[in-house]
Amino acid sequence: MSTLLHANWQDQTLPTFDIMTREKGAMEVLEWAYEQYGEDIVYACSFGVEGIVLIDLISRVNPSAKIIFLDTGIHFAETYELIEKVKERYPSLQIKKLHPKLNLDEQAEQYGHELWKTNPTLCCNMRKIQPLEQELSQYSAWISGLRREQSPSRSNTDFLNKDDKFESVKVCPLIHWTWDDVWEYVHTFDLPYNPLHDQGYPSIGCQVCTAKVLNDGDLRSGRWANTGKTECGLHSNNASQL
Repeated sequence: MSTLLHANWQDQTLPTFDIMTREKGAMEVLEWAYEQYGEDIVYACSFGVEGIVLIDLISRVNPSAKIIFLDTGIHFAETYELIEKVKERYPSLQIKKLHPKLNLDEQAEQYGHELWKTNPTLCCNMRKIQPLEQELSQYSAWISGLRREQSPSRSNTDFLNKDDKFESVKVCPLIHWTWDDVWEYVHTFDLPYNPLHDQGYPSIGCQVCTAKVLNDGDLRSGRWANTGKTECGLHSNNASQL
């Protein structure tokens, strides 16, 4: 396990990264992360457009990197199709789907039909947080595509964050990227992406909890619309900067 997770991890001398590079420090962060952790780090990818950018960047640093996808069983068909395209483009990457303990029928039997409507927090916990928690227990660090611009709750995210929820280090290479930066990179390198992004879905999660965004405001306003919920819980405010 990395020294960054020792009891005195806050006293460690941590690296600094040059955010004035073309990738705003992202490549430096990834190079450092894979040198530091080797096989002890994994990328948890939702296969949104930021995820596609990170996959491409990661493939340049570690072509056989480990990538996990939280397969809740209720994603858009376009998301599953995109995963297959990514596998074809990056055949050396190790892409693994994580599944909840209960399938949808079993969940409905125990908690009622459409739990995502009656108790979306519980649904996210069972179908996303628990599978990720179990998987991350095998690693010292994980990579996330969080950007500071995405929402107020993510505005203080740093490159390296102590993740108390998963007792890990969360590495966020894209924190300084803007929405325009993401799309410029995608178009420059002709990367595949989810066509729903072109249909009013800037942030794409489970089909049953994702709606179109009808204005230019919060890019995540289509997630759990009209429920008061803004995060699935994977990135709740329990991570402190290193």
